[in-house]
Amino acid sequence: MELWIPITIAAAFLQNLRSAAQKHLKGVMGTTGATFVRFGFGLPFAVLFILGLHFLAGFPFALPNGVFLGWIAAASVGQIAAQALLVHLFSFRNFAVGTAYSRTEPVQAAIFGLIFLNELAGLATLVAIAITVLGVMLISVAHAPLSWRNLFASLASRTALIGLASGTLFGITAVAYRAASLALGGPNFMMQAATTLLFAIFLQTLLMLAWMAWRDRAELGRIARAWKLALFTGLVGATASFGWFAAMTLQQAAMVKALAQVEMIFTFASSVYFFRERINPTEIAGICLIVAGILVLVLL
Repeated sequence: MELWIPITIAAAFLQNLRSAAQKHLKGVMGTTGATFVRFGFGLPFAVLFILGLHFLAGFPFALPNGVFLGWIAAASVGQIAAQALLVHLFSFRNFAVGTAYSRTEPVQAAIFGLIFLNELAGLATLVAIAITVLGVMLISVAHAPLSWRNLFASLASRTALIGLASGTLFGITAVAYRAASLALGGPNFMMQAATTLLFAIFLQTLLMLAWMAWRDRAELGRIARAWKLALFTGLVGATASFGWFAAMTLQQAAMVKALAQVEMIFTFASSVYFFRERINPTEIAGICLIVAGILVLVLL
């Protein structure tokens, strides 16, 4: 098994934990604060990753350059904007359509990987991406009074366009992070991933702190009062991001993001076994499609 596969699956599992923690944080703070903790409280762990790889594993520090910093800036801002658009979708009554379109990220990552890095995905990869995206979109509309015909017919709707914009930014962000890590040129994929994480999370922390200081200073107090759960969120979030960057240093972003749809399976497993929630036949069909797409991606 190629190394990027277990790394991606582990990152998806950790991201599922981070999302669950952020959901709890939403009960005591706003969306901005719950988003910030993944960056601000993840920053100390990003520093520890770098120091551990250097002093314990003996890896030399990676040397940032202008190309690396340019890609980091684009990816960091793009990720925040993509997340903001996704959160904005929840203010619409028919947000399911937009959310489904935001899940086209692997398809768009394949397109932007070709444009920016001249990386051409193989036929099996494209088929796997199509299957997994179809499965995720099916799950996204499972509880909405929608049909596939209506889903695609609504392509020009406001929610669909916002969702597509979010997916576009997520796709660009994934490719930009891969480009940043590759631009370091060494010493190895782990230190490159850790360096990419540190610079990205540092910039995102500064941007969000500046925003809250300008627009919502009370949120800083709410974050401070929930520091224990915020610290856990930062830990699993930073570790998940380290996994994403490591996997995308080893493999094309489109393939990593296609396999990352396994997170949906973790989400449903949590819903069934911990929260005793039922899933309907449409969701089961979506899960089966995701599994089929992953098998195509990994085995072919």
